[in-house]
Amino acid sequence: MFGTVEGVSIGQIFESRKALAKAGVHTPLQAGISGAAEGAYSIVLSGGYEDDVDDLDYIIYTGQGGRDLATGHQVSDQEFIRGNKGLKLSCDYNLLVRVVRGYQIECGPESGYRYDGLYHVKKYERVRGASGFVICRF
Repeated sequence: MFGTVEGVSIGQIFESRKALAKAGVHTPLQAGISGAAEGAYSIVLSGGYEDDVDDLDYIIYTGQGGRDLATGHQVSDQEFIRGNKGLKLSCDYNLLVRVVRGYQIECGPESGYRYDGLYHVKKYERVRGASGFVICRF
């Protein structure tokens, strides 16, 4: 579902990813991007990628894929597939994406996950990230 979620307000805190999913804000329990085939519905910023930038109203978001779950390091290139394709389509079709920030990042809440509203994806590109591997950047 694109756009706002009925009964959820900007700044609302959810205690867990499970609570986010139950409310319909961001349904995947682990993935940072929800949606793909017709666009992205939501993203979660939780400090998983070293190339992310978050200045609250301006985000550079690293797409999904190519990361070793054990070490957190990028180990292969990313492609415009799955959630990355969804974010690309959201940019192409000017679809708003829900943004959630987790406790793991500087701009996040002290605990849990905070819904921070709807954002536009202004551009996308594939570039070489800090790890030396190609990332999808939004």
